[in-house]
Amino acid sequence: MAFDEQLAERVRGVLASAGMTPTEKKMFGGLSFLIGGNMCCGVMGADLLARVGPGAATGALAEPATRPFDMGRGPSAGWVVIAPGGIATDAALTVWVNRALAFATSLPPK
Repeated sequence: MAFDEQLAERVRGVLASAGMTPTEKKMFGGLSFLIGGNMCCGVMGADLLARVGPGAATGALAEPATRPFDMGRGPSAGWVVIAPGGIATDAALTVWVNRALAFATSLPPK
């Protein structure tokens, strides 16, 4: 699966604005952004993958344009996928990336 390079560039911009320099890795058929060795978020096709943590996932999944992240073994705890409609504006994308960034930075570096 190819990933939306324009969306990846937008994510890079949000992370840079937060003072973060992520490591990028191609995985899940897309592009993942790691902070301190921990997955933060990613781009899969035209969707954003956000690691919000198990405690925030239920609330996140109640929001529009979201669905569980499932690689075929059932939903991954703490992860949500946000469809293009939920990240169409820079403000909406920033909210989601910052939520993922808050969780990733709460974890010890790997």
